[in-house]
Amino acid sequence: MVYVILTKFFDLFFQALYLLLIIRVVLSWIPHNDSHPIVEKIYVLSDPLLKPFQNIIPTWRIGIDLSPIFAFLAIGIIKKLIFTLLL
Repeated sequence: MVYVILTKFFDLFFQALYLLLIIRVVLSWIPHNDSHPIVEKIYVLSDPLLKPFQNIIPTWRIGIDLSPIFAFLAIGIIKKLIFTLLL
């Protein structure tokens, strides 16, 4: 029973992280108000996921921010490790 609850919790958690990153990427494509409370919250929650990768590959070198791609990969690896440990 505990295993099922943990599995569902982690699955929901990682889906929320993926959704947060997708929203952040979409926001980067469209004009938006950075001071809007919802947009600020999205940035506050997604910055810790993206900043480490932005420091590794600065966007000024290639002109494209690749940090969401690396964040998606890192989250996928962490998710796989956690689910492997739960089995």
